[in-house]
Amino acid sequence: MEENSNKDTYYKFGIIGYPLGHSLSPVMHRAALDSLGLCGEYQLLETSPEDLIDRIKMLKRDNFFGFNVTIPHKVPVSLFLSKVDEYANLAGSVNTVRILEDKSLEGFNTDVYGFIKPIEKIDLNGKKAAILGTGGASRAVIVGLKSLGIVEISLYTRNIIDSHRTAESFRQKFPDIKINLVQNEFLTSLEEFSIVVNTTPLGMKGKYIDESPIGDNTIRTLSNDGVIYDIVYNPLKTKLIRQAEKAGKKCIGGIDMLVHQGARAFEIWTGKAPNTDKMKIAALEKLCG
Repeated sequence: MEENSNKDTYYKFGIIGYPLGHSLSPVMHRAALDSLGLCGEYQLLETSPEDLIDRIKMLKRDNFFGFNVTIPHKVPVSLFLSKVDEYANLAGSVNTVRILEDKSLEGFNTDVYGFIKPIEKIDLNGKKAAILGTGGASRAVIVGLKSLGIVEISLYTRNIIDSHRTAESFRQKFPDIKINLVQNEFLTSLEEFSIVVNTTPLGMKGKYIDESPIGDNTIRTLSNDGVIYDIVYNPLKTKLIRQAEKAGKKCIGGIDMLVHQGARAFEIWTGKAPNTDKMKIAALEKLCG
């Protein structure tokens, strides 16, 4: 589709996943469209694994510009892509897809970009990091930390056996980084780490809201220059963030990562950079409303 002006193009985006629950993406992308004076919509498209093929056919047929991808499709969607960007290739997962004019699909991982953005001015070169959890979200975090110069990553997990494949794959991709796999029970001190990132659902609104992956005594061992980064964004202040604040530690919540990964996806689809402040305000209003 040739674009002559903002008014003749109607931008259609969406997100596929199962279950989708309460996504902030529609309000964020509505704000992104409005910030640029563009017409369009962003749809929640709950898609079970058995319906993935039909859903992708529909997205092509109905002239969507692109779509976001969440659990459980971040890996399976790669079967339908003609190419992926470097972040998606390194992370081994895709969260954003662009539909080209010929209806071929390109995959991207904007989670890496979103993760990096709030900490890009922090000097992590030559430093050590701890990542709590080894699920899908941890993969983007590993790639992001690598790009910031981290030389050693300790992955803390409930199950060493289940997490072994993730650790081994990144040891092969990043042979210049030392990657340790450690049982959660051994997380008793943070003094060697410059950044500690929570990628588990602990602290998330719902059944995990009163939980934290780290105890108060352990948090106090983090150096004064260290950073606690919780990628959970709902609630805005998880139990982990409250613990870090109480201990006087620097901390970053997940809302900025959410906004910046969304803004990067929007730019991939439209070629235009949206106003991230307006996207964040819209997300906060939805969260706190």
